[in-house]
Amino acid sequence: MKNAPLLTFATALALAAPAAAQVKLNGAGATFPNIIYQDWMLTYNKAHPDVQLNYQSIGSGGGIRQFSDATVDFGASDAPMKDSAIAAIQGNVFHIPTVLGGDVPTYNLPDVKETLRFTPDLLADIFLGKVTKWSDARVAAVNPGVKLPDQDIVVVHRSDGSGTTFIWTDYLSKVSPEWEQKVGRGTSVNWPVGLGGKGNEGVTATVKQTPGAVGYVELGYAMANQLPAGSVRNKAGKFVAPTLESITAAAAGAMKDMGPSTDFRVSITNPDGGAAYPIASFTWLLLRKQYDDAAKAGALVKFVWWAETEGQARCASLGYAPLPQQLRPWIEARLKAITAGGKAVWTTAAR
Repeated sequence: MKNAPLLTFATALALAAPAAAQVKLNGAGATFPNIIYQDWMLTYNKAHPDVQLNYQSIGSGGGIRQFSDATVDFGASDAPMKDSAIAAIQGNVFHIPTVLGGDVPTYNLPDVKETLRFTPDLLADIFLGKVTKWSDARVAAVNPGVKLPDQDIVVVHRSDGSGTTFIWTDYLSKVSPEWEQKVGRGTSVNWPVGLGGKGNEGVTATVKQTPGAVGYVELGYAMANQLPAGSVRNKAGKFVAPTLESITAAAAGAMKDMGPSTDFRVSITNPDGGAAYPIASFTWLLLRKQYDDAAKAGALVKFVWWAETEGQARCASLGYAPLPQQLRPWIEARLKAITAGGKAVWTTAAR
């Protein structure tokens, strides 16, 4: 037992040694991808306890604002930043796509068992307040054989600055000249009619609680809350249900307009292709090109690369479509360009 004191001393030193510092990363933004972002962060935290990730689902407008004000380490948005907003932060941003999702028309008509169908002009006129009854002849015309109630349509929309709203209004602006002229596209618009709900969560809850309601939410929210998701007639004239396959098909048309130098700020609403769901979009993480804190930058790049690779396998079960493989080397190139203190953080992060 001559070595007992030495062992005791060594043990005491080990216990006294400080634990490895935990890197804390804070982000905020879009509610559209919140379901998968929370899943990714929980999964990643379990495997990497030295990194604490926190994400606040506050809407794309809030995410862009907090990212621009440098109150978070990363932002998230379903609406790409405008050129003027990028210029205001001296161009210090990369838009990194993470998943594909779809805005779906969802409704509260418990006695209607069939999945309702919507044409582009019908959706626009419902949200313009021109079609006000579920029994309207125009609703019946695209839903033959469906017994529709003589019930008021209650429109539900977002009350906060929202990328989900940008996707929805971007689509309506493409398919309805009247909508484009009177309302237009944006993360926030002056809604002609309806009730407001905060976040995809708020719209989902309001639709569920309001008989006769119709609103728009990300597909994953409709799935998670067992809400119906209507089929929409696409540019090719076919009624297409929002599925992972039809959302992926929507991205295919956009790929021809992208290349290795793309900044990923592309709209894929109302695309060509008979199989494409027409109200789909990328969603983006907002990362800085230059960070001050090398530890944070390295940990963030490592997490994002995990999300772009291993994390993609978790998309389908949560209602999102994984990114096309073609994008991966372009995303890798952006992550490799991120620096802290003038040095690339990729070598100590992802690979």
